[in-house]
Amino acid sequence: MTQETKYTEDNIRSLDWKEHIRMRPGMYIGKLGDGSSADDGIYILVKEVLDNSIDEFVMGTGKTIEVSIQDNKVIVRDYGRGIPLGKVVDVVSKMNTGGKYDSRAFKKSVGLNGVGTKAVNALSNYFRVESNRDGKSASAEFERGNLTNQELLEETSRRKGTKVTFIADDTIFKNYKYRPEYVIKLLKNYVYLNPGLTIVFNGEKYYSENGLKDLLEDNNNQEDMLYPIIHLKGDDIEVAITHSRTQYSEEYHSFVNGQHTTQGGTHQAAFREAIVKTIREFYNKSFDASDVRKSIISAISIKVMEPVFESQTKTKLGSTDMGGELPTVRTYINDFVKTKLDNYLHKNTVVAETLQKKILQAEKERKELSGIRKLAKDRAKKASLHNKKLRDCRIHLADIKKENYLDTTLFITEGDSASGSITKSRNVNTQAVFSLKGKPLNSYGLTKKIVYENEEFNLLQSALNIEDGLEGLRYNNIVIATDADVDGMHIRLLLITFFLQFFPEVIKEGHLYILETPLFRVRNKKDTYYCYSEQEKQEAIQKLRGKPEITRFKGLGEISPDEFVHFIGDDIRLDPVMLDKEMSIEQMLEFYMGKNTPDRQKFIIQNLKVEQDIIKTEE
Repeated sequence: MTQETKYTEDNIRSLDWKEHIRMRPGMYIGKLGDGSSADDGIYILVKEVLDNSIDEFVMGTGKTIEVSIQDNKVIVRDYGRGIPLGKVVDVVSKMNTGGKYDSRAFKKSVGLNGVGTKAVNALSNYFRVESNRDGKSASAEFERGNLTNQELLEETSRRKGTKVTFIADDTIFKNYKYRPEYVIKLLKNYVYLNPGLTIVFNGEKYYSENGLKDLLEDNNNQEDMLYPIIHLKGDDIEVAITHSRTQYSEEYHSFVNGQHTTQGGTHQAAFREAIVKTIREFYNKSFDASDVRKSIISAISIKVMEPVFESQTKTKLGSTDMGGELPTVRTYINDFVKTKLDNYLHKNTVVAETLQKKILQAEKERKELSGIRKLAKDRAKKASLHNKKLRDCRIHLADIKKENYLDTTLFITEGDSASGSITKSRNVNTQAVFSLKGKPLNSYGLTKKIVYENEEFNLLQSALNIEDGLEGLRYNNIVIATDADVDGMHIRLLLITFFLQFFPEVIKEGHLYILETPLFRVRNKKDTYYCYSEQEKQEAIQKLRGKPEITRFKGLGEISPDEFVHFIGDDIRLDPVMLDKEMSIEQMLEFYMGKNTPDRQKFIIQNLKVEQDIIKTEE
């Protein structure tokens, strides 16, 4: 007989604000992570603090923000008005407290929920806020949300403004570290969207005069742009548009009230629609939408009254209205693009002719591919029905809340044993496995036709749902999981080449990673350490003392599912694949995948020493 579970007053427990945030951090900052992904929680913490400083700039005070990150300690100092001194503690420790509830002061702000800095406070080992205002200063210190010290100075010579210092809690964000590239991208987006603002990060200044035009120029090689960037501005809206010479799919950077909406939303959908409608009317031809948008590189920023987002991390806009007396988001964007883009094309005939040629070329290529695409889609459907290549995760097979999207991961692996180990040890809710058969084709220099004709590429494209761009990307993280030997490295390179050649925005937007797996297992009867380098191995030997058993993992297939669960769970280590800003994609592909050049031979010889050092240490 089963024991009856009691349900009385004793079972009811009320969590205070900090306990709730610490127990359910994902509700407030999305996924946790270790800093290897741009949407990991540690960057959301930085963003939440910065948003307050940006709002001060928008209100006309504080043209400079200073940001410092050293040894995981983050300091953000603005020169705005400063928090009212009597409310310094409340603003960072009481829910539903904040200046943004006064809509007269912050009509078009992002952080209307009054949660941001409270979440940072609750999720930090150490948190300090200092406000300088009217010649006085107030400060408060916290540990994991608990007030430990506060001060009020009647006189101070410090410049007005707010300074926040915090160290994220390493029991929640395990083995984390900040990657400067992600922080810089975050800060650059702020200056693109706020002309006149200067952000100083670790001594380096960031400033933008031309807004979204600068964003496209900084993110793309000049030689790859088909025509000069079309930069259009209006009340509460700004757009920048060009097309790529080499890129196949669409690329969008979208923002609402300064928030980077990485998953798009109603404004991005309206923008895509408006571009097609305007161009059809300008040329008086019913071009296919995919031909108009093929290879487009663009950005849009709008400001909305009290926006509604689909998640706490504000990565997708759900609002359909601009607010106040204004029309819907769709109508507002459509009217703006129709007027401004049409005028631009009438005035710039060379750009208009270049764009028309691009669209006609895309139309020709699409028609040539139409038969192959249909056959390829049929093959992909049959393959998925028989589950030959893809072992999907439940988020796509069942009605699981979309908040889990940031954790969705596709592991691309090679060989039955490796894919079998990952499949058995994965989180079936959010982790999927795509199994390669042998080495992929070297796609360098090949046309999009090969993606449909090659079974591996066709099924991978279908599994990711990226044929028409990243709007429908099914997995936020795409992880290449291969052996750390020469063959494994070669497979990695071939897969990276595939993405660079046909879907570079997957890499540009930070979705592609390499799975790090341990090289060694060091253990005795009591403890086991998995080591990712020779140094970690030596440290483990020192900890265990004596003569521990040391195993060198030769391949993923040798790691049992019971062990693999450690490497793809909470302690997963990922290396993001990032583009070299100094080289165009074409130059990069030519260097790594073209004919053997003296430059590449020199590069290989210089980097061979690392592999030789590893071999020596093993001997």
